[in-house]
Amino acid sequence: MKGGETEVPGTSSPTVRRRELGARLRALRTEKGWTVEQVAEQLLISPSKVSRLETGQRGASARDIRDLCDLYDLGDDERRRLTDLAAEGKQHAWWQPFSLPYSTYVGLEADATSIRDFGLGITPGLLQTPDYARAVLRATVPRRAPDTVEQLIEGRIARQQRILAAENPPQFQAILEESVLHRVVGGRVTMRAQLQRLLEASELPNVTVRVVPYEAGALPNANNKFIILSFAKLALPDVVFVEGLTGDLYIERKEDIDTYNAAFQSLEALAATPEDTRDIITSILRQYR
Repeated sequence: MKGGETEVPGTSSPTVRRRELGARLRALRTEKGWTVEQVAEQLLISPSKVSRLETGQRGASARDIRDLCDLYDLGDDERRRLTDLAAEGKQHAWWQPFSLPYSTYVGLEADATSIRDFGLGITPGLLQTPDYARAVLRATVPRRAPDTVEQLIEGRIARQQRILAAENPPQFQAILEESVLHRVVGGRVTMRAQLQRLLEASELPNVTVRVVPYEAGALPNANNKFIILSFAKLALPDVVFVEGLTGDLYIERKEDIDTYNAAFQSLEALAATPEDTRDIITSILRQYR
């Protein structure tokens, strides 16, 4: 480790390496005082390509790195650093065989040092049992082929093993509204196992599960579930993931991130303590015995 940075959990994520490369390219451009259009004009490429490189939406080729390094007049050390990041950004990721529709999110999650998840309506994916996940997936897209559902479940289980059971796992904080505990998803047997899973997960040293009880009143964010991902490297800002019915959002603008951070802090203020949360879950679990 260099520069006092915290070692990131799990294996290197190509998604995050592309974002790290993009952040550095954006910093180099702003240091020159150039616009995206000016860089594009000098490199004879489109402004949209420059933007996609700087946001990590596109991998950089060896030629891209060479041309950018020449343009910014970089030394050998910086050239090697950018070349390595570009190569790592094209590596095969463990989640690719699962063909996950939210692969961009998984790539970010894989390198996060902190994951804060507000569970609105359902249990967070990292804490779901296979049967619970199966019921959720069938409900969200009823016409999904059974093989596709099972592949998505395998991907979810792999995420749980690689994120929560990693040698150096991230801190995972889950805040659930109480209705999540009462909604019978997949039948009583499935729900009993899911509640037991929440209790077991809450005992892990890197996992915090808290419930916002009904008596806490109105929620500060009752419109959608969201996840805040934080990273070890200072060059990488937080990302807020919002899962939508017709598409997912990745929010990176500082003002918007501040709003979601404030919303999560408000939820923490309303939520029961981890100890009281376990008591609440245990009380509900007794109804299934």
